[in-house]
Amino acid sequence: MHQIDRLFATVEARKDADPSESWTAKLLSKGPEKCAEKFGEEAIEAIIEAVKGDADGLVSEGADVLFHFCVMLAARGVTLDQVMQELARRDGTSGIAEKASR
Repeated sequence: MHQIDRLFATVEARKDADPSESWTAKLLSKGPEKCAEKFGEEAIEAIIEAVKGDADGLVSEGADVLFHFCVMLAARGVTLDQVMQELARRDGTSGIAEKASR
């Protein structure tokens, strides 16, 4: 099992946790919209670190982005496996061709 799979499993396991004791449960209790908003904030912070050229900052913010992405997926009942299946479907397809097919 990869680290991202373990992360997603932890997020799923915390869905029913006490929001006063789990940051994940607290986020999920605020609803999918708030989870998406938090993901967006973290993505912007990662962009800032990338533009600044701060590799350590980008690593840290990248981890936050992945965590909040998993929370956002879980909030909408989408699994990480579904995302991986979509990536597998696109494997070997030109990004330009894939975008044109949408």
